[in-house]
Amino acid sequence: MSHSTVPRSRAEAETEKTPVASGGAAGSPQKRPSGKLSLRLRLRRDRVLLLMTLPAVVLVLVFNYLPILGNVVAFQDYDPYISDNGIVSMLNSPFVGMENFQRIFEDSAFWNAVQNTLVLFSLQLVLFFPIPILLALLINSVVRPRVRAVAQAVLYLPHFFSWVLVIAVFQQIFGGAGILSQLLRQHGYNGLDIMTDPNTFPLLITAESVWKDAGWGIIVFLAALASVSPDLYEAAAMDGAGRWRRMWHVTLPALRPVIALLLVLRVGDALTVGFEQILLQRDAVGPGAAEVLDTFVWWNGVRNQDFGYAAAAGLIKGVVSIGLVLAANKVAHLMGEQGVYKK
Repeated sequence: MSHSTVPRSRAEAETEKTPVASGGAAGSPQKRPSGKLSLRLRLRRDRVLLLMTLPAVVLVLVFNYLPILGNVVAFQDYDPYISDNGIVSMLNSPFVGMENFQRIFEDSAFWNAVQNTLVLFSLQLVLFFPIPILLALLINSVVRPRVRAVAQAVLYLPHFFSWVLVIAVFQQIFGGAGILSQLLRQHGYNGLDIMTDPNTFPLLITAESVWKDAGWGIIVFLAALASVSPDLYEAAAMDGAGRWRRMWHVTLPALRPVIALLLVLRVGDALTVGFEQILLQRDAVGPGAAEVLDTFVWWNGVRNQDFGYAAAAGLIKGVVSIGLVLAANKVAHLMGEQGVYKK
C-alpha cells in the first residue's frame, strides 16, 4: 500500500540537517567558544591593516621618538664641533649633571620668559579660544547655504597666510606709519604705534592669532554641529523652546566633547605661544615683553651656542607640558568627557 507523500515545512527540513550538539538537545546550534582571541589570531586577522600602518609607525618612531634621546644634551656641556657626527659629539661631550638646570633656575631672564608665556597663554585662552565657537554658532545659524559657505571661506582664508604676511598687514594698519596712525594725525591727534608698544604687545599677539587661526577652529566646530540630528531641534521647538534655548540645550551639549578635547590640547600647548610670530616682533618691543620660552631656547641655543643650557630649558618645558595635559585630561574626565584618552 503506497503512502502519500506529506510535504514538510522548511523549518522541519532544516531541523533534520542541523547536527546534534554533544550534551545538548537535538537541533540546537553549537556555540562558539567564549573569550577574547589570542594575540596570534588577532595579528593574523589584522595583518593587512598592520602592514598598512607600518610606514606611518616607522616615521613617527624615527622623527618623533628617536630624537628624544637627544635630551641627554641637557645634562652635558655639549659641543657640536667636536665631530661632524652629532652622535659622536654627544658621546664625547663632558657630563655636567644638573648644572644646566641650576643655572636656569637662577636666571632671571628664564623666569621673565615664563611669566610672559603664561600671560600670553591666559589672554589667548580667555579671548582667542571662545571666538571660533561663537563664530561657528553664528555661521551655523545662517539659513542660506551660499552665504554660509562664503563666510566660512573668508574666515578660513587667513589660516594659509604666513606669519610674515600677517605681521606685515598689521604693520600697515597699526604701525607708526599705518592707516590708523595717519588717520589720527589728519584729525589733529597724535600718531599711534601699537606694533612697538610693550604694554599692548600681548593684545597684539592675541589679535593676530585670532585673525589668522580662528577659521581653523570654525571648521572643527562646524563639523561637530553638522552631526547634530535635526530631529533634536524639531523636538525642542515642539516643546516650546526658542532659538536661544535650543542653542543652550541642544547645540552646546553637542559641542561639549569637542570643546573639552580642544581645551585639553590647548592647555597642553600652553607653553608654546607662537615661536615664529613672536620672534619676528621681538626686536620691535624688546625681549622684556616679547621673550617667551621658545624664543629663550632659540636665543641661548642657536644665537649664544649654549646648547646644553637651551636643551635643559626645553626639557623643563616639555615635562611641564606633559603634566598640564594629564591634569587637563583628568579634569575632562571629572566633567564626564573623554578628553584625549579614556580612563
